[in-house]
Amino acid sequence: MDFNQFRAALEGMFPEIDGERVELFRRMEGLYKDWNSKINVISRKDMDGLYDHHILHSLSIAAYLKTMRPDEYSMLMEPGNGATVLDLGTGGGFPGIPLAVLFPEVKFTLCDSIRKKTLVASEVSKSLGLENVTVANARAESLPGRFDYVVSRAVASLTDFYPWVKGKYSKSVLYLKGGDFAEELSEMMARHKMRKGSVSTWAVDSWLTDSYFKGKFVINIL
Repeated sequence: MDFNQFRAALEGMFPEIDGERVELFRRMEGLYKDWNSKINVISRKDMDGLYDHHILHSLSIAAYLKTMRPDEYSMLMEPGNGATVLDLGTGGGFPGIPLAVLFPEVKFTLCDSIRKKTLVASEVSKSLGLENVTVANARAESLPGRFDYVVSRAVASLTDFYPWVKGKYSKSVLYLKGGDFAEELSEMMARHKMRKGSVSTWAVDSWLTDSYFKGKFVINIL
């Protein structure tokens, strides 16, 4: 996917986005290509898929909110909303950096335990001038405080991931995952005595129809 195709998909779902933020998305390609040549955080054979496999996939969290929870989406767009998001296992900055561009009024903490990955996330966010982003080279359990949301992109099985964030959020976890995760979802709910209806899923291909997104979901954990 090239930038023009990406822009069409972006503005189709988020027509309210302004030109300044569209330009930040355009600049991401050069920044990630440069940093990925030094520190491999994206498979080099997948760099041509940066806009769809990484940036749009990250933004499917926002598409889920806009589609299924429009009041929360509108709140996150409001100036001075004071919302906070933890991106756990951010790697080179996904899904946190694309979401931070879309939601400039929300404070994002991008966390990863691997230093070279947080270096890339930090340098890319600085180059883009994202003042709403803080990058932490740390483990989840060492982070102080509580966030409104936790976001992540398949850093571990749900049964392993949920204990890392339990008690660290006030609204929900928004987790990107693909494949057959029914068993681990059931195990997580049973182990933590989660009530029926506290977990829901949204198919990413209800927005992005390319075959790459078939079987990929946003998992919402209240």
